Amino acid sequence: MISAAVLRECGRPPVLEQRPAPVPADGSVLVDVVAAPITPLDLLCASGTSYFGAPATPYVPGVQGVGHLADGTAVWFATSAGMRPGDGSMASVVAVPENDVVVLPPGAPLVPVAALGLSAVAALGALHAAGSPEGKHVLVLGAGGTVGQAAIQLALLAGARRVIAVARSADARRHAESLGATAVPIEDLDGPADLVIDPVFGAPAAAALRVLRPGGTLVNLGSSAGPTAPIDSATLRSGSLQILGYTNNALSWRRRATMITEVATHAAAGHLTVTHSPVPFSSVASAWTDTTPTRRVLTF
Repeated sequence: MISAAVLRECGRPPVLEQRPAPVPADGSVLVDVVAAPITPLDLLCASGTSYFGAPATPYVPGVQGVGHLADGTAVWFATSAGMRPGDGSMASVVAVPENDVVVLPPGAPLVPVAALGLSAVAALGALHAAGSPEGKHVLVLGAGGTVGQAAIQLALLAGARRVIAVARSADARRHAESLGATAVPIEDLDGPADLVIDPVFGAPAAAALRVLRPGGTLVNLGSSAGPTAPIDSATLRSGSLQILGYTNNALSWRRRATMITEVATHAAAGHLTVTHSPVPFSSVASAWTDTTPTRRVLTF
């Protein structure tokens, strides 16, 4: 038997249960889970209101995690839990298709890699969606979040000339400064910037467009500040600006594996991390309903 967090009703936290150990199908492997983050996508899918539709319950949530194969190899893995029928990462042992398993580089710290995961992949993909950020002035909205923190560090690692971080709280701005960014509240936003990384949309995205240089690009990968933005045609046309959309869902499994490896390599070198709180797996219900912005990572 294994321990699993089971979501039996949309809109309610999962409960701990004992379940039979999974049996891997052809092309799948067993992973002994070390850590699984609770991500916004997990919460959205479990709410029953996501664009994937209400999930079939009961199911084990968790779209990603880290752990070990039977021979002790450290791996990161992805699941489609909540998006398609099947169980996810929030169990002591999971069966995962081989294409969704990525061997981690030596020395990769498992819990921090779990916290980074697909959020850091999204930040990396958005930074390179319009070419390399090398030599550019990069503006990061939502800099207090996991994607924003990762984007700051990855931009600097890629050779960005300057990173401007926008965050609502003073604590988030101080943390952004410690990562090497110039941090400001949205009302003090100035430019110029060549590239905007935008995980929030809404009014902040409209404000960021106004400080882009001519020919600059805003890459949107979320809408936590609002599903629409008050963008005016004159701003777009006068600066010949670009707005691009980014999603990890468009990545091939090979490309995702390459990006996870890059993220884990930076983490192993001590160059990339995000604020996170390890939480014992037994506390999954309270961690699930915790509304603090820090990424919670369930540990086994």
